[in-house]
Amino acid sequence: MGYRVGRGSGASVDGRGLLRRRRRRWVRVTAFGVTALLVAAGGVGWAVYAKLSGNITPDEAAAAELRRYDQERPTSLVKDARNILLIGSDSREGSDNARYGRDSGTERSDTTILLHLSAGRSSATAVSLPRDLMVDLPGCRRPDGSRSAPRFAMFNQAFQLGGSACTIRTVEKLTDIRVDHHVVVDFHGFKKMVDAVDGVEVCLREPIDDRAAKLRLPAGRVTLNGEQALGYVRARKSLGDGSDTERMERQQRFLGALVNKVRSNDVLLNPAKLYPVLDAATSSLTTDPDLASLRGLYELVRGLRDIPMEQVQFLTVPRESYAYDANRDQLAEPAADRLFERLRTDTPVVVEGNGPGRHAPARAADSRAGSYGDSHPGPFRAPAVTVSPPPTFRGNTAAEDTCE
Repeated sequence: MGYRVGRGSGASVDGRGLLRRRRRRWVRVTAFGVTALLVAAGGVGWAVYAKLSGNITPDEAAAAELRRYDQERPTSLVKDARNILLIGSDSREGSDNARYGRDSGTERSDTTILLHLSAGRSSATAVSLPRDLMVDLPGCRRPDGSRSAPRFAMFNQAFQLGGSACTIRTVEKLTDIRVDHHVVVDFHGFKKMVDAVDGVEVCLREPIDDRAAKLRLPAGRVTLNGEQALGYVRARKSLGDGSDTERMERQQRFLGALVNKVRSNDVLLNPAKLYPVLDAATSSLTTDPDLASLRGLYELVRGLRDIPMEQVQFLTVPRESYAYDANRDQLAEPAADRLFERLRTDTPVVVEGNGPGRHAPARAADSRAGSYGDSHPGPFRAPAVTVSPPPTFRGNTAAEDTCE
């Protein structure tokens, strides 16, 4: 009996040793496997990072041109506030873009938006600049190396003459606002972005049948794919009153719906959906060198996720018909200057719902004076007080439902 106990005890000891050896071997194998997975994940992560960063084209030519004129550019007044010029290019280069017309050898800015991000990222204000706005264009470097003479012309000629650098200098001359960064995206990149989020829902008050835009849609709530979205935001003559005013308002509402879709949890928190969105967002993108990487873009937009949707605002610069051509626009003063001043000084901008008309001027100051001194006799008179509410501009926010 004791023998059996002794033998059993020995077997027990040998068994425990075997178990310890197997456990150590398992730990080593597991550790190696985890290390291999981490290395592989790191490699995949770096490959993904490199691919997405490689999608972005740094606009070195614009950077060099802007450095040439740095002395005449406006100074940034508020630390950490940022102004980004978003340019939608109508380039027909490439097989994906060729279907929209023959490439004439020059690009034009189909859409231009000045995006102001407040210091602390408590709000974002996107201001559309009409392509038909009459402005002073500076002398700009053409693609062939020659230089154009300064001229008074339509705003979208700036991009056609001298690309993004000429557009930036024109905007800065017009607004006295320093443009910190710029982003140029063409048709293909826009379509990919919409498709990557599985389409964007809009509300149509009436059916659309536009052959030129290759667009045929029913009335009501409709989810647009990339191709349809491009036709929807670019169509002009066949929708509404055919004005550029309505087209820009349509673009603003669509961008608000797109922002809502991208910020929704099923996109931002789902890696399977997030990668296509990032790939689309960086594809066909040209930016200033500081933004031409995922890190640069991340540093810029990391605080945007916390901005309330009602503080993501869209509006069109106040303007009116040009005095010498009703088919062109000019700035409506003093409303435009009030808007530019608020953006320069990072002062909150207030927008109200869109309505009929070409622009909504800033609200007039309340001229009602305090009357305490007038109603009380005696030697002491209170000074008159003028209450001036902040100017309000016509526009909309990303929180608004396009069907309401």
